[in-house]
Amino acid sequence: MQRLPSSSDHAWWDRFQSLLDDQIDWPSPYLFKFIVPRAEVDALRALFGEEQMQMRHSRKGNYVSVTARMIMQSSDDVIAVYKAAARVEGVISL
Repeated sequence: MQRLPSSSDHAWWDRFQSLLDDQIDWPSPYLFKFIVPRAEVDALRALFGEEQMQMRHSRKGNYVSVTARMIMQSSDDVIAVYKAAARVEGVISL
């Protein structure tokens, strides 16, 4: 688990984009997984749309695990989703 890096960390995003492009032929389905505080789940839901998400609440109900599978056209599209998710308070990428 990790917090997503700042969108200004260009070196990290460039390495991630290279890995994506080396391993995936675009367009392709891509699986996103996040953990988010319960109070912020609507902000993450706005990125994916209800029909594309699976959610599982933590035992105490404080956090929600979110899984979303989307057809992505390019690594740029994947990175755009991660950068948008990084703006959600308390989000953790899996």
